[in-house]
Amino acid sequence: MKRRKVIAAAFAAAAMIVAAACGSDDAAEEEAVTEDTEAAAEETSEPAEDYSMVKAAVVYLTTPGDLGWSYMHDQGIAYMEEQLGIEVTRLELIPEGAEATAVFDKLARDGYNLIMGTSFGYMDPMLEVAAKYPDVCFQHASGYKTADNMGNYFGAMEEARYLSGVAAGAASTSGKLGYVAAFPIPEVLRGINAFTLGARSVNPDATVQVAWTSTWYDPAKEKEAAESLLATGADVLGMHQDSSATGEAAREAGAKWVGYNSDVRASDFPDTWLTGPVWNWGPHYVKLGKDVAAGICDNSPYYGTMADGMITLGVFGSSVSQETQDLIAEKAAGIIDGSLVPFSGPINDNEGNEVIAAGASASLGDLLGQSYLVEGAIGSAKG
Repeated sequence: MKRRKVIAAAFAAAAMIVAAACGSDDAAEEEAVTEDTEAAAEETSEPAEDYSMVKAAVVYLTTPGDLGWSYMHDQGIAYMEEQLGIEVTRLELIPEGAEATAVFDKLARDGYNLIMGTSFGYMDPMLEVAAKYPDVCFQHASGYKTADNMGNYFGAMEEARYLSGVAAGAASTSGKLGYVAAFPIPEVLRGINAFTLGARSVNPDATVQVAWTSTWYDPAKEKEAAESLLATGADVLGMHQDSSATGEAAREAGAKWVGYNSDVRASDFPDTWLTGPVWNWGPHYVKLGKDVAAGICDNSPYYGTMADGMITLGVFGSSVSQETQDLIAEKAAGIIDGSLVPFSGPINDNEGNEVIAAGASASLGDLLGQSYLVEGAIGSAKG
């Protein structure tokens, strides 16, 4: 079966060949056999097992050309193809709502047995279609609803958001930060909150002004929102959007910024890029394909973390001091080993109400349902 030969460097793993003892007394012969085995392994990248029974499709709201959300999913899909020896059908620029419903339905009718949707607004359309095709495995990124044949997958991006907030708080001279945000849903709110908590961990008086765009991907709107934040005095910007328009605005104003999704464009902003939370979807996509090949549709929610590698922090910009990098590394180690939990009390919302008590930390359920902005974030949690 035709396969894509491209694999993202972030997901590439070095192949390890372990030579088993063969009982021969001739060491030279053993070495020759080992070298021949390694050479043969290098000449073929075919997977060890046959997964050709997996007919997979993935649906994107934008395109991988956004170099953001869809791009990182596509890197994961490329890794899946490489590891399983399959070719995945991609559908791009599919709007949420009725059109998504029609697309999912057609894919199921066309015989796809693994259908993945990568936008929050695909959740209900996918749930509706899944009920009609119980023998098809549906998987939804970023949602929370499941069915017998529909699972969901996402990750603790708030962990890396917190660390990026540390970089932002340390970089700000005014203590005024801005955040360009898509929609007031829990995913976005907890990202803003984690960023704010991270910034205030190094700059207790820092504030984060939020500007809502009501879009996942609209470079013009995103840039306009970023410019409005810069006009209020923000000297560092964060974002939850799919384009780098926030970074463009920051660069033009001589401000710093924190990206999101990927760090592939970091080199385009040598003086203004700080860092950015990054996704690593590949290993989970491989798991989904292997599950379907084994006749399994895992409908349990998966929430990846920094500890399991789904969430990482991107490269640092040149202006991030070694002291700040060391601090972030220390905090990252704490998050990974569990000694640091960003959402630990006491935490108040931005209306003065206690939302996490002293000595307590937010449960996963609380995080997934987060509906407030924390103290220090300026704006409405309702958008």
